[in-house]
Amino acid sequence: MNNSKIREIILGKPLDPMKSETRHSMALVAFLAWVGLGADGLSSSSYGPEETFKALGAHTHLGLYMAIATAVTVFIIALAYNQVIELFPTGGGGYRVATRLVGPYMGLISGCALILDYVLTIAISIASGVDALASFLPLGFQPYKLWAEAFFIGLLIVMNLRGLKEAIQILLPIFLGFVATHLVLIVYGIFAHASHLPALLPNTLADTGQLATQIGWTGVAGMLLLAYSQGGGTYTGLEAVSNNVNLLAEPRVRTGKMTMLYMALSLAFTAGGIILLYLLWDAQPVAGETLNASTFKTIIASMGLGGPLLNQVLLVVVLAFEAGLLFVAANTGFLGGPSVLANMAADSWVPHKFRYLSTRLVTQNGILVMGLAALAILFWTGGSVTLLVVLYSISVFLTFAISLFGLCLYWARNRRRGTHWLRRLLLSAVGFVICAGILAILLVERFAGGGWATIVIIAAIAGLCIVVRKHYQKTKQAIHSVDQVFASQPFGANPEPVEPQLDDQTAVFIVGTSRGGGLHALLWVQRMFPGHFKNFLFVNARTVDSHAYGGEGALEQMRSEAAATLEYFVDFCHSHHMASASYLGFGTDAVDEVTRLCEQISEEFPHAIFFTSKLIFATDNWMTRLLHNQAALAVQRRLHLEGLQMVILPMKV
Repeated sequence: MNNSKIREIILGKPLDPMKSETRHSMALVAFLAWVGLGADGLSSSSYGPEETFKALGAHTHLGLYMAIATAVTVFIIALAYNQVIELFPTGGGGYRVATRLVGPYMGLISGCALILDYVLTIAISIASGVDALASFLPLGFQPYKLWAEAFFIGLLIVMNLRGLKEAIQILLPIFLGFVATHLVLIVYGIFAHASHLPALLPNTLADTGQLATQIGWTGVAGMLLLAYSQGGGTYTGLEAVSNNVNLLAEPRVRTGKMTMLYMALSLAFTAGGIILLYLLWDAQPVAGETLNASTFKTIIASMGLGGPLLNQVLLVVVLAFEAGLLFVAANTGFLGGPSVLANMAADSWVPHKFRYLSTRLVTQNGILVMGLAALAILFWTGGSVTLLVVLYSISVFLTFAISLFGLCLYWARNRRRGTHWLRRLLLSAVGFVICAGILAILLVERFAGGGWATIVIIAAIAGLCIVVRKHYQKTKQAIHSVDQVFASQPFGANPEPVEPQLDDQTAVFIVGTSRGGGLHALLWVQRMFPGHFKNFLFVNARTVDSHAYGGEGALEQMRSEAAATLEYFVDFCHSHHMASASYLGFGTDAVDEVTRLCEQISEEFPHAIFFTSKLIFATDNWMTRLLHNQAALAVQRRLHLEGLQMVILPMKV
């Protein structure tokens, strides 16, 4: 069995990116997007509300304010991010907002924070999920938790390499099971204490007033702010839709807004409801159990459904769905992280290969990097959820704060009638103050407890990105100078096209976007083999990357640009009375597509020799090999194996 057959069994059959039905079948409707992208936010209700409630200490009556504040904050951030979906319908979320509205370097910081955010989404979700499962197993399992986490990450990598829709459909029952069980528990838990609800607000106000006489209103406010910021992890995941609008079904903006509505309603209800349950059922910490577990155990016992055994089984089912949802949330990192890397690759902050799609039309390189980085962080932290939460919250709220600041700048600059700019500016400003406040408190309170590591990691990623971009800019300038040199090449006077003859000697040029590179090869061949070749054919194979696959309009634009470049070469040859034609192909792998076109040409023109240019750097090292694909060498090897002749012409930059 050959490698391609094994790959097809594991990852599935290749998909054609140029078929519109392929995109429609891959795109996510609002409901599936809620499952695939909303699980990250919803799963945070497994640990965010608990951190908030525990921070209140003995003053649990303040939990009512926290429940209300949590629900309101979810909607404020969600509504603010609806603006991001409107302004940036091709995706990119926080990275695009910061880059376009604040500046490229602030965009870089936001992008680096988002990459870390998604790596930590995978790591913390898997670690928390395994912790939940381990609580049902003997203590002897504890030393194997890290290896179990590594196994689950490997499983998610394979699922996502097969395609995002397949991954989501597998995880759908777990997501729905979590929603159903928690809906029942929260609704029953609140209605079971319905008689206490009318007195809840007056009693809370009276208790708060009494507390203020002891520690002052400033002390009360400080306690509330600290508890509020400690539960900052509750809001993580709300940015996922704006980062991945390109994955949604058309009309994408409307689908994105519907997805955000589902996310906001489910998270506000679940997180706010759980805090209210803690308050109504007088939740107390129990050794070896989460607050959710101890509270749900009390609620299930009060239902009177059966004996202790049935109650224990029901509790296990609820907590198993909770653990399962954390695995679904980890999958969000494999959707969002590669999308951010692809957007950063489009701006040359990271290697361009992060834009390339696999045969299953997923950003394979991004998925592999996110998975391996999550594994590295898990082994570095030993799977400690406490440390991971610190790293996670700071990276998330750094992105939130930068994005919302960018929206404030946008509406302040675009004060046009009919845009409701003032209302949107105020909403963005409120969101910015909340997120910046939580970020500041987290940095001060948790700096020594792991906050410093977040800053170091983001700074290190940003430093590498700056080095990569400087190299790409230098290369782009060198290619532009080559284009300028050949731009002055005059066209001839012949107005009529000249058709190639199948039996004539044929020079086939594999060209890219650089007209200078193509003319460099053409003129070199004419100079070295004067009068030998009668036909001059031009081949271009465009890579359908994540940017081009973002929508049908982008594909059409890529097609027209490629056709215009080929037309330029053909017209140049015709003007000099040289027989010429062009061939254009599209695929996820340029080498495969070029090889296919060259084999097709060799059958039509048996006397064909293939030529292409290759960039030659003064200093060739591992970095240049990493940042530039070796397509010319790969095509040459493939053609030589087929018995076809190909010459690579060096083009020094």
